[in-house]
Amino acid sequence: MVQVPRKYDIVGVHISATSYAEVTRICADWMGGPAAGTARYICVTSVHGIISSRQEPWVRDVLNAADIATPDGMPVVWALRSFGARGQQRVYGPTLMLHLCRMAAERGHGIYLYGGTGERLELLRRKLLQQIPNLRIAGSYAPPFRPLNEQEDEYVKEDIRNSGARLVFIGISTPKQDKWMFDHRSDFPGVVMAGVGAAFDFHAGNVKQAPAWMQRAGLEWFFRLAAEPRRLWKRYVLITPRFLPLWALQWIAFHTYERNARA
Repeated sequence: MVQVPRKYDIVGVHISATSYAEVTRICADWMGGPAAGTARYICVTSVHGIISSRQEPWVRDVLNAADIATPDGMPVVWALRSFGARGQQRVYGPTLMLHLCRMAAERGHGIYLYGGTGERLELLRRKLLQQIPNLRIAGSYAPPFRPLNEQEDEYVKEDIRNSGARLVFIGISTPKQDKWMFDHRSDFPGVVMAGVGAAFDFHAGNVKQAPAWMQRAGLEWFFRLAAEPRRLWKRYVLITPRFLPLWALQWIAFHTYERNARA
C-alpha cells in the first residue's frame, strides 16, 4: 500500500506536507499498479481554495477527500511551517505538471489534457512535446464554458478510458477542477488525476509566470493581479486577505494548547 504524506489542518482544509519528488514517486507507484479501484486525485491548494471552502462547505469536503492536497502558494507554505512542517516548500501546479509529465514519459504512460480551448490545447501540446519529446499525449478535450450535459460528460469519460491514459491533467480553475475530479473519481480505475489550474495557460505561453523571486517572496499574487486585473481583482483584493487573520487565530489557539499541554 502506498503511503501518502501527512496532512495538516490549515484553517479547516487538510494540506499535505510533501514535495515534488514525493508526489511524483507516489504517482509513479499508483500508475504502475493494476488499473483497478477508483482514481486518485491531487489538488494544488492555494489560499483562494481555502477561503472558498469557508464560504462553500462542499469545497472543503472535496479538498479534504483528495489523496494529496499540495501547498500551492507561499502563505499556505508558511502556515504549514508554523504548525510543525519545518522545511516545507511550495508544490506549485505548473511545476508539478512538468515533473509528472517527465515521469509519465520515462515510464511509457499516456497523459490526457482536460481544459482550455482547442487552440490553447494545441499550443500546450506543442510546448510540452518541445520540452519532453517522448511524452505520449493520449488525448485532450476542451470543455465549453458551462457545465457539461449528460451526453457530453459520457463522451469525455469514454474518451479518457479509451485513450489508455493513466494520468489526467485538469485545467479549469479551482474549485471547478477539484469538484470535477471528486465527481469522476469512480469513473477511471487506476488513473491519477491532477488539477493544475493555470498551468495550461502558463505552459502554452498564453500567460506569463511571475519571476522566481516573486514566487519565493509570496508576491506572485501581485504579478498576476497586474497582468489580469479585471479577472483577478476580486480574488486578490476581497478573498485572499481573509486568510491571514484566520491563520493567526488558528496559530494562537494551536500554540496556547501546546503550552497548556506541557504545563
